[in-house]
Amino acid sequence: MDHFGFRDGVLHAEDVPLPAIAAAVGTPVYVYSAATLRRHARVFKAALSGLPRVHLAYAIKANPNLAVLRLMANEGYGADVVSAGEMKRALAAGMAASAIVFSGVGKTEGELAAALDAGIGQFNLELEEEGEVLARLAVTRGMRAPAVLRVNPDVDAGTHAKISTGRKQNKFGVPIDQAPAMYARLAALPGLDLRGVALHIGSQLADLAPLEAAFGRIGELVRALRGAGHRVERVDLGGGLGVPYRADDVLPTPADYGAMVARATAGWDVELQFEPGRVIAGNAGVLLTRVIWVKPGPENVEGVHPYVIVDAAMNDLARPALYDAWHDFIAVEPTSARMVANIAGPVCESGDTFAMGRDIDAVRNGDLAVFRTAGAYGATMASTYNSRALVPEVLVDGDRYAVVADRVSPEALIAAERVPEWL
Repeated sequence: MDHFGFRDGVLHAEDVPLPAIAAAVGTPVYVYSAATLRRHARVFKAALSGLPRVHLAYAIKANPNLAVLRLMANEGYGADVVSAGEMKRALAAGMAASAIVFSGVGKTEGELAAALDAGIGQFNLELEEEGEVLARLAVTRGMRAPAVLRVNPDVDAGTHAKISTGRKQNKFGVPIDQAPAMYARLAALPGLDLRGVALHIGSQLADLAPLEAAFGRIGELVRALRGAGHRVERVDLGGGLGVPYRADDVLPTPADYGAMVARATAGWDVELQFEPGRVIAGNAGVLLTRVIWVKPGPENVEGVHPYVIVDAAMNDLARPALYDAWHDFIAVEPTSARMVANIAGPVCESGDTFAMGRDIDAVRNGDLAVFRTAGAYGATMASTYNSRALVPEVLVDGDRYAVVADRVSPEALIAAERVPEWL
């Protein structure tokens, strides 16, 4: 459920008509619903309420806007970060350092040091050498770094290849058959406080069976580690629960997920950690855009459709170009008319195409439309390709709204560059 709906034929974000935002801020612009973010955060938390000990770490990579992070902090969430920059965002938004989990396969020594100095709650180690470096840095500070070992369970998540992370050929985690011996060596290091294991098999999961299979393998590992005399207090189960991008998508609900987790982890006696991102932010945002042109296709050519050229582009919403991803496209003030068209942006790439041959609301030059389910992996993946302005972001809360990220103009981008005096 989200809080984007029609009133008197005009699409609203909560109580704010989208044309009002377009008039004040311009397009393209991301628009987020605070009510939707809160609802999704609470529904996910409630789905896990039957578990004995839970830590929720919102995956900042999904949507790192400071206002979104403050809202998540207010809902009792910590943060899952994958860079020092994301850690700084979490702290700036008011999230406690002790509630931050530092994931990611490429943490630099500088990032590890900065996270130690910040006092974060957990490092998810991706390889043995990383643990050795972290231990050395901790010893020089008179500390023991709280850590878990990320394991690759070699389970196919059944998702897009570019967002699959749990197969043995993926770059993430250590092979599960090597984990017991590696865990023993790391646990012996004086600078490490090794507390458990972690896994994450992929994103936008549409089936719980791969997750349950992976959790089963982790449960066996936990028992083996304890049998060898090791302390295992935490298991980070990652995130990955999918969201419906199409109106007719049927996906597991957070309640379904919570029931599966309770079943799969029964008897583990650990704190279970979760890293939800897309499932909270995805349907809480839209990308509001304006039609520039409706470019006719060749006459009397079967299967060739007109192009709807909008002012949003692949640099604003990269998912269709990266993953052939689907985003519903709807008019802000639709009529009953329909058309079959290709939807594309103005960037000088053939890949700057959002849909081909799609049945959509009929639109004309100047009409407003939205790409739905754009609250996750939207603005955070934006770029300034073709020297386009960096897209702004707006947060709506009831009948009020605020710009929570400015449009960064080409002039501002140029001002950050330098031409050497010898040119």
